[in-house]
Amino acid sequence: MDPAELRADVPTFDETVYLNTGASGPSPRRVVAAANDCLERHEFDAPGEEGMYPFAWDQFDRTRERVAEFVGADPDEIALTQSTSDGINRVACAIDWEPGDTVVRTDLEHSAGILPWKRLRDRRGVEVEVVQTDAGRLDLDDLDDALADAELLFLSAIDWCYGTELPVAEAVELAHEAGARVLVDAVQVPGQTTMDVREWGADYVVAAGHKWLLGPWGAGFVYVDRAAAEALEPSFVGYRSVEEPMAESYVFKPGAPRLEVGTTSPGPYAGLRAAMDAIEAVGLDTVERHVERLTDRLKAGLPDGALLSPREYESGLVSWRVDDAEATVERLREEGVVLRSLPVDGAVRASLHVVNTEEDVDRLLGAL
Repeated sequence: MDPAELRADVPTFDETVYLNTGASGPSPRRVVAAANDCLERHEFDAPGEEGMYPFAWDQFDRTRERVAEFVGADPDEIALTQSTSDGINRVACAIDWEPGDTVVRTDLEHSAGILPWKRLRDRRGVEVEVVQTDAGRLDLDDLDDALADAELLFLSAIDWCYGTELPVAEAVELAHEAGARVLVDAVQVPGQTTMDVREWGADYVVAAGHKWLLGPWGAGFVYVDRAAAEALEPSFVGYRSVEEPMAESYVFKPGAPRLEVGTTSPGPYAGLRAAMDAIEAVGLDTVERHVERLTDRLKAGLPDGALLSPREYESGLVSWRVDDAEATVERLREEGVVLRSLPVDGAVRASLHVVNTEEDVDRLLGAL
Protein backbone atom coordinates (compact mmCIF):
# COMPACT_ATOMS: atom_id res chain seq x y z
CA MET A 1 0.00 0.00 0.00
CA ASP A 2 1.33 3.45 -0.83
CA PRO A 3 0.86 6.57 1.36
CA ALA A 4 -1.78 8.02 -0.97
CA GLU A 5 -3.94 4.90 -0.61
CA LEU A 6 -3.76 5.03 3.17
CA ARG A 7 -4.55 8.77 3.16
CA ALA A 8 -7.58 8.16 0.95
CA ASP A 9 -8.89 5.76 3.60
CA VAL A 10 -8.86 8.50 6.29
CA PRO A 11 -12.07 10.57 6.03
CA THR A 12 -10.62 13.42 8.10
CA PHE A 13 -8.49 14.50 5.14
CA ASP A 14 -11.56 15.04 2.96
CA GLU A 15 -12.09 18.39 4.67
CA THR A 16 -9.13 19.08 6.94
CA VAL A 17 -5.37 19.52 6.84
CA TYR A 18 -4.78 17.46 9.97
CA LEU A 19 -1.34 17.97 11.51
CA ASN A 20 -1.85 16.76 15.09
CA THR A 21 -1.06 13.04 14.94
CA GLY A 22 1.36 13.46 17.86
CA ALA A 23 -1.73 14.05 20.00
CA SER A 24 -4.11 11.62 18.31
CA GLY A 25 -4.14 10.24 14.79
CA PRO A 26 -7.34 10.03 12.76
CA SER A 27 -8.16 6.41 11.94
CA PRO A 28 -8.58 4.93 8.46
CA ARG A 29 -11.93 3.40 7.57
CA ARG A 30 -10.41 -0.09 7.62
CA VAL A 31 -9.32 0.35 11.23
CA VAL A 32 -12.71 1.59 12.40
CA ALA A 33 -14.37 -1.22 10.44
CA ALA A 34 -12.18 -3.82 12.15
CA ALA A 35 -13.09 -2.44 15.58
CA ASN A 36 -16.79 -2.25 14.71
CA ASP A 37 -16.86 -5.73 13.19
CA CYS A 38 -15.25 -7.15 16.31
CA LEU A 39 -17.71 -5.33 18.57
CA GLU A 40 -20.71 -6.53 16.55
CA ARG A 41 -19.41 -10.10 16.54
CA HIS A 42 -18.87 -9.91 20.30
CA GLU A 43 -22.29 -8.43 21.06
CA PHE A 44 -24.49 -10.05 18.39
CA ASP A 45 -23.08 -13.48 17.55
CA ALA A 46 -20.75 -14.65 20.32
CA PRO A 47 -23.49 -14.82 23.03
CA GLY A 48 -25.18 -17.71 21.20
CA GLU A 49 -22.04 -19.31 19.83
CA GLU A 50 -18.69 -19.67 21.60
CA GLY A 51 -19.60 -17.14 24.31
CA MET A 52 -18.67 -13.51 24.85
CA TYR A 53 -15.78 -14.23 27.23
CA PRO A 54 -14.08 -16.86 25.05
CA PHE A 55 -14.43 -14.58 22.03
CA ALA A 56 -12.90 -11.65 23.94
CA TRP A 57 -10.10 -13.85 25.30
CA ASP A 58 -9.21 -14.89 21.78
CA GLN A 59 -9.09 -11.24 20.70
CA PHE A 60 -6.83 -10.35 23.63
CA ASP A 61 -4.49 -13.27 22.88
CA ARG A 62 -4.30 -12.35 19.20
CA THR A 63 -3.56 -8.74 20.08
CA ARG A 64 -0.77 -9.62 22.51
CA GLU A 65 0.79 -11.75 19.81
CA ARG A 66 0.47 -8.98 17.20
CA VAL A 67 1.89 -6.31 19.52
CA ALA A 68 4.75 -8.59 20.52
CA GLU A 69 5.62 -9.16 16.87
CA PHE A 70 5.45 -5.42 16.17
CA VAL A 71 7.77 -4.37 19.01
CA GLY A 72 10.20 -7.30 19.06
CA ALA A 73 8.95 -9.06 22.19
CA ASP A 74 7.22 -12.31 23.19
CA PRO A 75 3.47 -12.42 23.92
CA ASP A 76 3.95 -13.14 27.63
CA GLU A 77 5.96 -9.89 27.85
CA ILE A 78 2.95 -7.83 26.73
CA ALA A 79 0.03 -6.60 28.84
CA LEU A 80 -2.93 -4.85 27.25
CA THR A 81 -3.99 -1.49 28.65
CA GLN A 82 -6.34 1.32 27.64
CA SER A 83 -3.72 4.05 27.16
CA THR A 84 -0.17 5.17 27.89
CA SER A 85 -1.28 6.84 31.14
CA ASP A 86 -2.98 3.62 32.14
CA GLY A 87 0.18 1.63 31.44
CA ILE A 88 2.44 4.00 33.39
CA ASN A 89 0.13 3.83 36.39
CA ARG A 90 -0.12 0.05 36.31
CA VAL A 91 3.65 -0.27 36.46
CA ALA A 92 4.16 2.56 38.95
CA CYS A 93 1.58 1.14 41.35
CA ALA A 94 3.00 -2.39 41.15
CA ILE A 95 6.45 -1.43 42.45
CA ASP A 96 7.05 -1.95 46.17
CA TRP A 97 7.98 1.62 47.13
CA GLU A 98 9.54 2.64 50.40
CA PRO A 99 9.59 6.19 51.77
CA GLY A 100 12.66 7.94 50.41
CA ASP A 101 12.90 5.87 47.22
CA THR A 102 13.80 8.09 44.29
CA VAL A 103 12.30 8.33 40.82
CA VAL A 104 14.40 10.20 38.26
CA ARG A 105 12.63 11.75 35.28
CA THR A 106 13.48 14.41 32.72
CA ASP A 107 11.86 17.83 32.47
CA LEU A 108 10.57 16.82 29.02
CA GLU A 109 7.80 14.53 30.17
CA HIS A 110 4.12 14.75 29.37
CA SER A 111 1.69 15.07 32.27
CA ALA A 112 1.09 11.32 31.94
CA GLY A 113 4.71 10.87 33.00
CA ILE A 114 4.62 13.47 35.77
CA LEU A 115 1.39 12.98 37.74
CA PRO A 116 1.94 9.32 38.82
CA TRP A 117 5.20 10.27 40.53
CA LYS A 118 3.57 13.24 42.26
CA ARG A 119 0.90 10.89 43.53
CA LEU A 120 3.50 8.44 44.84
CA ARG A 121 5.33 11.36 46.46
CA ASP A 122 2.16 12.37 48.28
CA ARG A 123 1.00 8.88 49.26
CA ARG A 124 4.20 6.85 49.68
CA GLY A 125 6.91 9.40 50.38
CA VAL A 126 8.68 8.76 47.08
CA GLU A 127 11.16 11.45 46.08
CA VAL A 128 11.24 12.78 42.53
CA GLU A 129 14.38 14.18 40.94
CA VAL A 130 14.01 16.06 37.67
CA VAL A 131 16.94 16.18 35.24
CA GLN A 132 17.01 19.43 33.30
CA THR A 133 17.49 19.30 29.54
CA ASP A 134 18.38 21.79 26.84
CA ALA A 135 15.90 22.15 23.95
CA GLY A 136 15.06 18.48 24.10
CA ARG A 137 18.63 17.29 24.62
CA LEU A 138 19.49 15.08 27.60
CA ASP A 139 23.02 15.28 28.96
CA LEU A 140 24.04 11.77 29.96
CA ASP A 141 26.54 13.04 32.54
CA ASP A 142 23.75 14.96 34.29
CA LEU A 143 21.59 11.86 34.14
CA ASP A 144 24.36 9.68 35.55
CA ASP A 145 24.76 12.03 38.52
CA ALA A 146 21.01 11.98 39.22
CA LEU A 147 20.79 8.19 39.12
CA ALA A 148 22.88 7.61 42.23
CA ASP A 149 20.65 5.65 44.66
CA ALA A 150 17.62 5.93 42.32
CA GLU A 151 15.01 3.20 42.25
CA LEU A 152 13.56 4.02 38.83
CA LEU A 153 14.34 6.10 35.76
CA PHE A 154 11.42 7.33 33.70
CA LEU A 155 11.95 8.93 30.30
CA SER A 156 10.37 9.32 26.89
CA ALA A 157 11.81 7.79 23.74
CA ILE A 158 10.78 10.78 21.61
CA ASP A 159 10.15 14.12 23.28
CA TRP A 160 6.62 15.34 22.64
CA CYS A 161 7.51 19.05 22.51
CA TYR A 162 10.73 19.30 20.50
CA GLY A 163 10.49 15.99 18.66
CA THR A 164 13.99 14.93 19.67
CA GLU A 165 15.03 11.31 19.99
CA LEU A 166 16.35 10.62 23.46
CA PRO A 167 19.32 8.23 23.94
CA VAL A 168 17.21 5.49 25.50
CA ALA A 169 19.67 2.59 25.23
CA GLU A 170 22.49 4.67 26.73
CA ALA A 171 20.21 5.93 29.52
CA VAL A 172 19.08 2.37 30.29
CA GLU A 173 22.70 1.24 30.56
CA LEU A 174 23.52 4.04 33.00
CA ALA A 175 20.42 3.31 35.08
CA HIS A 176 21.09 -0.41 35.30
CA GLU A 177 24.70 0.25 36.30
CA ALA A 178 23.32 2.40 39.12
CA GLY A 179 20.89 -0.34 40.17
CA ALA A 180 17.77 1.42 38.90
CA ARG A 181 14.99 -0.01 36.76
CA VAL A 182 13.78 1.87 33.69
CA LEU A 183 10.29 2.71 32.44
CA VAL A 184 10.11 4.20 28.93
CA ASP A 185 7.21 6.21 27.53
CA ALA A 186 7.34 5.19 23.86
CA VAL A 187 3.94 6.44 22.73
CA GLN A 188 5.46 8.66 20.00
CA VAL A 189 7.33 5.72 18.46
CA PRO A 190 5.06 2.93 17.13
CA GLY A 191 3.82 3.76 13.66
CA GLN A 192 6.41 6.50 13.17
CA THR A 193 9.63 4.50 13.28
CA THR A 194 10.81 0.97 13.99
CA MET A 195 10.34 -0.08 17.60
CA ASP A 196 12.48 -2.87 19.06
CA VAL A 197 12.20 -3.02 22.85
CA ARG A 198 15.13 -5.43 23.16
CA GLU A 199 17.49 -2.90 21.62
CA TRP A 200 16.62 -0.47 24.40
CA GLY A 201 17.00 -3.05 27.17
CA ALA A 202 14.45 -1.26 29.39
CA ASP A 203 12.53 -3.07 32.10
CA TYR A 204 9.17 -1.59 31.12
CA VAL A 205 7.95 0.16 27.97
CA VAL A 206 4.51 1.72 27.60
CA ALA A 207 2.73 2.90 24.46
CA ALA A 208 -0.66 3.12 22.76
CA GLY A 209 -2.08 2.84 19.27
CA HIS A 210 -4.06 6.07 18.86
CA LYS A 211 -1.20 8.30 17.69
CA TRP A 212 1.15 7.34 14.84
CA LEU A 213 -0.45 3.93 14.36
CA LEU A 214 -3.74 5.72 13.58
CA GLY A 215 -5.58 3.24 15.79
CA PRO A 216 -8.69 3.75 17.91
CA TRP A 217 -8.74 5.11 21.43
CA GLY A 218 -8.74 2.52 24.19
CA ALA A 219 -5.94 0.19 23.06
CA GLY A 220 -2.57 0.54 24.77
CA PHE A 221 0.10 -1.91 25.84
CA VAL A 222 3.00 -2.45 28.24
CA TYR A 223 6.14 -4.43 27.57
CA VAL A 224 7.60 -5.98 30.73
CA ASP A 225 10.95 -7.74 30.77
CA ARG A 226 10.50 -11.23 32.23
CA ALA A 227 12.96 -10.69 35.07
CA ALA A 228 11.37 -7.35 35.95
CA ALA A 229 7.85 -8.82 35.90
CA GLU A 230 8.42 -11.06 38.89
CA ALA A 231 9.16 -8.04 41.07
CA LEU A 232 5.83 -6.40 40.24
CA GLU A 233 3.03 -6.75 42.81
CA PRO A 234 0.00 -5.12 41.15
CA SER A 235 -2.19 -2.91 43.31
CA PHE A 236 -5.20 -3.98 41.26
CA VAL A 237 -6.21 -7.60 40.78
CA GLY A 238 -8.86 -9.32 38.70
CA TYR A 239 -9.63 -12.54 36.93
CA ARG A 240 -7.28 -11.65 34.06
CA SER A 241 -4.39 -11.06 36.50
CA VAL A 242 -4.23 -14.43 38.18
CA GLU A 243 -3.83 -18.11 37.37
CA GLU A 244 -6.95 -19.44 39.14
CA PRO A 245 -9.46 -16.68 39.98
CA MET A 246 -11.57 -18.86 42.30
CA ALA A 247 -8.70 -20.55 44.14
CA GLU A 248 -8.41 -20.03 47.89
CA SER A 249 -5.01 -18.38 47.39
CA TYR A 250 -4.49 -16.41 44.19
CA VAL A 251 -1.25 -16.48 42.22
CA PHE A 252 -0.43 -13.74 39.72
CA LYS A 253 0.16 -14.84 36.17
CA PRO A 254 3.81 -14.93 35.13
CA GLY A 255 5.02 -12.12 32.96
CA ALA A 256 3.28 -8.95 31.88
CA PRO A 257 -0.35 -10.21 31.85
CA ARG A 258 -0.39 -9.94 35.65
CA LEU A 259 -0.99 -6.22 35.00
CA GLU A 260 -4.30 -6.86 33.25
CA VAL A 261 -7.42 -6.73 35.37
CA GLY A 262 -10.93 -7.45 34.07
CA THR A 263 -13.64 -6.85 31.53
CA THR A 264 -12.88 -4.47 28.68
CA SER A 265 -14.12 -4.19 25.11
CA PRO A 266 -12.23 -6.27 22.53
CA GLY A 267 -13.16 -3.82 19.76
CA PRO A 268 -10.28 -1.34 20.19
CA TYR A 269 -7.76 -4.20 20.21
CA ALA A 270 -9.05 -5.51 16.89
CA GLY A 271 -8.68 -1.96 15.62
CA LEU A 272 -5.12 -1.84 16.94
CA ARG A 273 -4.20 -4.98 15.00
CA ALA A 274 -5.71 -3.52 11.83
CA ALA A 275 -3.78 -0.29 12.39
CA MET A 276 -0.50 -2.18 12.74
CA ASP A 277 -1.30 -4.12 9.58
CA ALA A 278 -1.98 -0.89 7.66
CA ILE A 279 1.24 0.81 8.75
CA GLU A 280 3.28 -2.30 7.95
CA ALA A 281 1.58 -2.52 4.54
CA VAL A 282 2.95 0.96 3.80
CA GLY A 283 6.31 0.08 5.39
CA LEU A 284 8.08 1.88 8.21
CA ASP A 285 11.01 2.71 5.93
CA THR A 286 8.56 4.44 3.61
CA VAL A 287 7.01 6.25 6.58
CA GLU A 288 10.36 7.61 7.73
CA ARG A 289 11.49 8.74 4.27
CA HIS A 290 8.14 10.41 3.60
CA VAL A 291 8.04 12.17 6.97
CA GLU A 292 11.63 13.35 6.64
CA ARG A 293 10.83 15.01 3.31
CA LEU A 294 7.79 16.75 4.76
CA THR A 295 9.54 17.97 7.90
CA ASP A 296 12.44 19.31 5.81
CA ARG A 297 9.94 21.22 3.68
CA LEU A 298 8.21 22.72 6.71
CA LYS A 299 11.42 23.69 8.49
CA ALA A 300 12.75 25.36 5.37
CA GLY A 301 9.61 27.48 5.13
CA LEU A 302 9.51 28.73 8.71
CA PRO A 303 10.81 32.22 9.62
CA ASP A 304 14.47 32.46 10.59
CA GLY A 305 15.01 31.81 14.27
CA ALA A 306 11.51 30.41 14.88
CA LEU A 307 12.33 26.68 14.75
CA LEU A 308 12.63 24.90 18.12
CA SER A 309 12.93 21.33 16.88
CA PRO A 310 16.25 20.04 15.50
CA ARG A 311 17.01 21.22 11.98
CA GLU A 312 18.05 17.68 11.04
CA TYR A 313 15.36 15.03 10.94
CA GLU A 314 14.64 13.08 14.13
CA SER A 315 10.86 12.68 14.10
CA GLY A 316 7.66 13.98 12.54
CA LEU A 317 7.14 16.46 15.39
CA VAL A 318 8.09 20.02 14.45
CA SER A 319 7.69 22.92 16.87
CA TRP A 320 8.37 26.63 16.41
CA ARG A 321 7.75 29.96 18.12
CA VAL A 322 4.85 32.23 17.22
CA ASP A 323 3.63 35.51 18.70
CA ASP A 324 0.48 34.00 20.24
CA ALA A 325 0.29 30.20 20.25
CA GLU A 326 -3.34 29.81 21.28
CA ALA A 327 -4.57 32.46 18.86
CA THR A 328 -2.52 30.93 16.05
CA VAL A 329 -3.96 27.47 16.64
CA GLU A 330 -7.50 28.83 16.72
CA ARG A 331 -7.05 30.92 13.57
CA LEU A 332 -5.55 28.00 11.67
CA ARG A 333 -8.37 25.70 12.76
CA GLU A 334 -10.87 28.17 11.32
CA GLU A 335 -8.93 27.88 8.05
CA GLY A 336 -9.07 24.08 8.12
CA VAL A 337 -5.53 23.44 9.39
CA VAL A 338 -5.24 21.53 12.68
CA LEU A 339 -2.14 21.63 14.90
CA ARG A 340 -1.58 22.34 18.60
CA SER A 341 0.04 24.74 21.03
CA LEU A 342 2.75 23.67 23.48
CA PRO A 343 3.53 24.59 27.09
CA VAL A 344 7.05 25.74 26.13
CA ASP A 345 8.48 28.89 24.56
CA GLY A 346 5.19 30.20 23.17
CA ALA A 347 5.30 27.40 20.61
CA VAL A 348 3.03 25.48 18.29
CA ARG A 349 3.64 21.98 16.98
CA ALA A 350 2.81 20.23 13.73
CA SER A 351 2.89 16.44 13.42
CA LEU A 352 3.73 15.24 9.93
CA HIS A 353 2.93 11.64 9.12
CA VAL A 354 2.88 9.37 6.09
CA VAL A 355 -0.75 10.35 5.43
CA ASN A 356 0.24 14.01 5.04
CA THR A 357 1.38 15.57 1.77
CA GLU A 358 3.53 18.41 0.48
CA GLU A 359 0.28 20.25 -0.21
CA ASP A 360 -0.59 19.99 3.51
CA VAL A 361 2.74 21.57 4.39
CA ASP A 362 2.22 24.35 1.84
CA ARG A 363 -1.31 25.00 3.16
CA LEU A 364 0.14 25.37 6.65
CA LEU A 365 2.93 27.71 5.54
CA GLY A 366 0.48 29.76 3.51
CA ALA A 367 -1.88 30.08 6.44
CA LEU A 368 0.99 31.12 8.71
